[in-house]
Amino acid sequence: MLRQLTINNYALIDNLDISFDAGLNIMTGETGAGKSIILGALSLILGQRAESKYFFNQQKKCVIEGIFKIAGFHLKSFFEDNDLDYEAETVLRREISADGKSRAFVNDTPVNLTTLKLLGEQLIDIHSQHATRELADPEFQLLIVDSVAKHQPLLNEYQTNYRAYKKATSRLQQLIADSDKAKADLDYFQFQFDELEKANLDADEQEQLEQELYALNNAEEIKRHLTGAMYLLQDGETAVTLQLKEAGQQLTGIEKFNPEVSELYQRLNSTLIEIKDVASEIEQLEQRTQTNEARVDEINTRLSVIYNLQKKHRVSSNAELLQIQDDLSAKIQQVLFGDEEIESLQQQIKLQKEDLESLAGQISENRIKAIPDIEQQVLDTLSEMAMGNSQLKIEHKPTADNELTKNGVDQIRFLFTANKGHNLAEMSKVASGGELSRLMLSIKSIIARYTALPTIIFDEIDTGISGEVANKAGIVMERLAKNLQVITITHLPQIASKGESHYFVYKNNEKEITYTQIRQLTNDERVVEIAKMLSGDKPGESALQNAKELLNS
Repeated sequence: MLRQLTINNYALIDNLDISFDAGLNIMTGETGAGKSIILGALSLILGQRAESKYFFNQQKKCVIEGIFKIAGFHLKSFFEDNDLDYEAETVLRREISADGKSRAFVNDTPVNLTTLKLLGEQLIDIHSQHATRELADPEFQLLIVDSVAKHQPLLNEYQTNYRAYKKATSRLQQLIADSDKAKADLDYFQFQFDELEKANLDADEQEQLEQELYALNNAEEIKRHLTGAMYLLQDGETAVTLQLKEAGQQLTGIEKFNPEVSELYQRLNSTLIEIKDVASEIEQLEQRTQTNEARVDEINTRLSVIYNLQKKHRVSSNAELLQIQDDLSAKIQQVLFGDEEIESLQQQIKLQKEDLESLAGQISENRIKAIPDIEQQVLDTLSEMAMGNSQLKIEHKPTADNELTKNGVDQIRFLFTANKGHNLAEMSKVASGGELSRLMLSIKSIIARYTALPTIIFDEIDTGISGEVANKAGIVMERLAKNLQVITITHLPQIASKGESHYFVYKNNEKEITYTQIRQLTNDERVVEIAKMLSGDKPGESALQNAKELLNS
């Protein structure tokens, strides 16, 4: 249940702190006083989108905080699944800065709006006067039946399996489409693959061939430079090797005079040996360097094959051609052996469908069993609220060809009339505003009876009713509040008198800026407020007496 709501800097609210009680809480006040603003603020900590233009003070951030008692409502698994700290008293907080940036917290742990909304849906159901339109929604009608059928674990299992089934069928359709296209392109794929395979490509071949061709095309120049280097190092009259030998002879003549000369001679001799090795390798390279027109033609022919393939496939390297060859091989294999994967997936889908049909059958049985109870409970509650001539028929039929949907194989339609001798029809077409309000109250009371929802809020659901009917609607809310927390915004004294706690919302105009405030009424204040609801701002003794009677009834 919602134990406390704190609102700072929202719409007409500067600062507001409300403590709610268990049972039936009543909220009243003049039209425009700010009752719906309080609900708007509450919706922010339930995951609704926010806009900074609704701030009381545009220079400050808006902070909404709600404290909820959640022990006994089986929410621990939700907290575990979302890595949140579970607390018997859980705090939801929303902070919205002046620039519109928003942050949300659950027990001081940051969460995204999706998580906040999912948690909020399990804490509070807000029902406004416009929500009667839900009555015509097939999804809402199915929710009513499923609530009474009490098979949520079974329905969850079905919906999880259904999502896997739809994913598998989508995969199958893609495989079949790919296979059909691949079969149509098989000859083309095979031709391209054979051409690449015949080329017998190597990833580094192109670079090696281009280097070799460059050397062959410049063989004469290379040979000339190598010969020149040999001349300078070894063959010339002033070759480096001859001069190094002469330098060595000069040093040996003075070794006996200075020990350091011996070390210098050794270093010079090592240099001579290294240069002789270099000269020898240059000579070998010069001898190997020959012009070879036949090899040039061979390399040009091979490179032409490579370049043509690269141009054809719009790539620039053999590595890319080899990747294309692998891809073509995979496509060919897919054509040749892809039917095996398709057949395997078809068998898997067949088993999934059989399992879903079994679960859907159980769900249908549960729904069919629940329908008479719903019809009777709704009619009984409506009878309490002066609609004893009502008729309700919940029509059930299977989907076309028993087609599996996300909710099973059932189609549910509520048919209703509030009057004797009239044909049943869709509820929105045959019921007035007041009748729809009472019908929705009846249905909500049934849903609340079968679900573990901590709090339900009725925002002027009593629109279109008055007098004794309003009194009966109040009794229904009073009974509903024995099982969960009910917060009701109302303009009807008959309903206001049923509450265990009564909150009065009003505008304060004492300062330069109007702002909304709320306070919990004492017993004497309740008498006056209900008397005002009966007769106006200045209630007489008669109105006060009537108010006391309503409160004591």
